Amino acid sequence: MPKAKKTRKFAVQRKILKQTDSRLKEADRVIRKKKKDDENEIKINEAPQTSSALFFNYNTQLGPPYLIILDTNFVNFAIKVKVDIIDGMMDCMYAKCIPYLTDCVRGELETMGERYRLALKIIKDPRIKSLACTHKGIYADDCIVARVKQSKCYIVATCDKLLKRRIRKIVGVPIMTVGQHKFVVERMGMGV
Repeated sequence: MPKAKKTRKFAVQRKILKQTDSRLKEADRVIRKKKKDDENEIKINEAPQTSSALFFNYNTQLGPPYLIILDTNFVNFAIKVKVDIIDGMMDCMYAKCIPYLTDCVRGELETMGERYRLALKIIKDPRIKSLACTHKGIYADDCIVARVKQSKCYIVATCDKLLKRRIRKIVGVPIMTVGQHKFVVERMGMGV
């Protein structure tokens, strides 16, 4: 007779003892009481201070020539889809664009090694301006987010999902990505 196959148990939960279980010692019991909200107490809601350049969520600091901060993977994706960075930006924005590269992004590209030598050659273009970093480390995402929070005059060019998610939380900062052999900007204009 063939053996019956054992099936794995899915979604098995551990059994948790209730606070009233007799096996628990008195010292291990933690009974949590819910705090009742006092109606007379003043509720404080903390909201981050928004920039004075935002008028009805429209960023008035953005205008030609557009200042665009490049991320490491944006440069790599632009090479992969064979789009020239500066020409692609000008085709996307219909205006003059000034790409900026922070020292952190430059350091990230240099640490990637020989595989990304074409990206290193492209970022040495004199039309790509350099931004000096004053912080420690070379983690580019934190650097870009801090710089964009400080002044909302930049467009962030990235293809990184996590960085996009962080920047979408900042009001008034558009994101440029690579899509279908061209550059695309999201959240530009009203309702930023």
